Amino acid sequence: MAVVLEAKERTDRRHSTTRRIRLQGNIPGILYGKNVENKMIFVNGSDFQKTIREAGRHSLITLKLNDEDYSVLLRDIQRDPLRGNIIHVDFQAVDMSTEVDIDVDIRFIGEAAGEKAGGVLQQNLHQLSIRVLPANIPASIDIDISNLQIGDTITVADIKTDGKYKINHEPSEVIATILPPQQEEEMDSGEQQESGRPVAEGETTSDA
Repeated sequence: MAVVLEAKERTDRRHSTTRRIRLQGNIPGILYGKNVENKMIFVNGSDFQKTIREAGRHSLITLKLNDEDYSVLLRDIQRDPLRGNIIHVDFQAVDMSTEVDIDVDIRFIGEAAGEKAGGVLQQNLHQLSIRVLPANIPASIDIDISNLQIGDTITVADIKTDGKYKINHEPSEVIATILPPQQEEEMDSGEQQESGRPVAEGETTSDA
């Protein structure tokens, strides 16, 4: 079920008005999409942050605007380069009967047996691009790694989609690998390399 976020339309595009909106704790944004006229909007900053925390950045959102409900995806977040606070958001209205391309986070379940044995989990991909109907967008793509041994690899081909979505990656693309533990060279502190041992006074080298 999509989470609900309320928005208000803004008709005054002057910089001073946008600045005032931000000072009031709101975030300016835009709503666009097929068969939807572009609308300049703003949302409450606290409500937006709560929505993202609860539903995730890639989930379907019901945007309430002017007594209408829009099924939307959050397509972009712009941040102030110095302060890091959110200064603008883009929402795309979607047709619930049309597939969309979207990035979804990968979430590993369990601890790999190879990690317990001293191996190191190397994650190559943190998100997967998928094509999916809006109603079927998963909150995350969960992968059970508990049986992975040292040297084992998970590829895109190993993901079970149950026919709900298509993965926009090559099947051979590596998601994660369990690397062997780093081998440390053991050096005998009582031995010195022959080439590096200094020649004492009165002593000759072996090829003298």
